Amino acid sequence: MLKYIYALINTLNTPKGMNKMISYYKTVNGKTTEISKCEKECWVNCISPTEEEINFLISKFKLEPEFVRASLDEEESSHIDDENGTTLIIIDSPVVNKSGKNLTYYTTPLSMILTSENLITISLTENSILGEFSEGLIKNACPENRKYFVFQIMLRMAGKYLKYLNQINRITQHVEEELKKSMKNKELIQFLEIEKSLVYFSASLKSIGIMLGKISRGRYIKINEDEAELLEDVTIEFKQALEMSEIYLNILTGTMDAFSSIISNNLNVVMKVLASITLILSIPTIISGIYGMNNPGIPLMEYWWFPFVLSGVSMFLTWAILKHKNMI
Repeated sequence: MLKYIYALINTLNTPKGMNKMISYYKTVNGKTTEISKCEKECWVNCISPTEEEINFLISKFKLEPEFVRASLDEEESSHIDDENGTTLIIIDSPVVNKSGKNLTYYTTPLSMILTSENLITISLTENSILGEFSEGLIKNACPENRKYFVFQIMLRMAGKYLKYLNQINRITQHVEEELKKSMKNKELIQFLEIEKSLVYFSASLKSIGIMLGKISRGRYIKINEDEAELLEDVTIEFKQALEMSEIYLNILTGTMDAFSSIISNNLNVVMKVLASITLILSIPTIISGIYGMNNPGIPLMEYWWFPFVLSGVSMFLTWAILKHKNMI
């Protein structure tokens, strides 16, 4: 009930004309809880902000306009930047989209801006990982400890990558079994979709690894011992996810090449059999054409049954030769 009261108050306090897409959170009774207005050391979560909301964030928290614009660029890759005491961290977050029976995996940028007093997260769409934190589902989450909270979000994100990679692996195995039975284009198209998802994941995880290396060297963020330990766990998890994605991608690429070769070989076999059948069936046509001419000089022309016998013997000999050559 308290959460709904906070939400109502927050809606009333939202400037006129501005959609309620900015929320504020602090730790209340050991749990991350939404509060009615912005306070010092609170977590500010913004989802798909309007132009008015963007201007509000820039003026309220003294943000660099380039930081906010970069946060709204869906093509932005993972990186870290610092300007006038404000640190911008953009990290690619894994997303799964269900369309009918098919699952599509891709990444979308999530921005975390560290100011002297607040943590601001900006995303283009609802983020399931931030949703878990905002609903108080993550134990020991403390938005007031901004850097530690950022690393907690990253650790949860690494877990999502690993979860989705395991799902992709199971889907790949299922499609592979179906492909062994049918050899249809549908399964190959599914393989292409899975390959595209793995390419997205691999590229994102590589850029995340580079960014984590910069953070661990202390160039952009000064971290204490507890934060360093958590950052090390984050780095290990993302490294494991990268290794898994590259292994699955290599296996999938090899499997697709193998099945493409099998399909091509099957097509060659079919064409070879059809060519052999055409050759055998053309023999009676040739013989009947010769003996159908009004030419008394053709041998054994007076025996009406001879063309049939000759056709049969020729077809049998041709079949035997093709069979010996493994052409049919």
